[in-house]
Amino acid sequence: MNARSTGPVAQEMIARLDGALGPSKIELVDDTEMHRGHGGHNPNGESHFSLRIESAAFAGQSRVARQRLIYRALGDLMDERVHALSIEAKAPGE
Repeated sequence: MNARSTGPVAQEMIARLDGALGPSKIELVDDTEMHRGHGGHNPNGESHFSLRIESAAFAGQSRVARQRLIYRALGDLMDERVHALSIEAKAPGE
């Protein structure tokens, strides 16, 4: 599994995704600095992310269903800490 993380929020996100979806590949990038001055920007960092994830859990699932699985795995982080999450979710072999 590839994993790219930065601070504690990213590390928690990766831990939750790993536990819920068992990804074969995961890359999480903190894009917060690119959103400085935009709505939802947190000066403490870790508010905007890009996620690339591959998991067998996504096989046969629609794009929306895959996003729902990810949001369910991240739970309260999406309400309390993460303002924006760009998602690229694939099943192995896609």
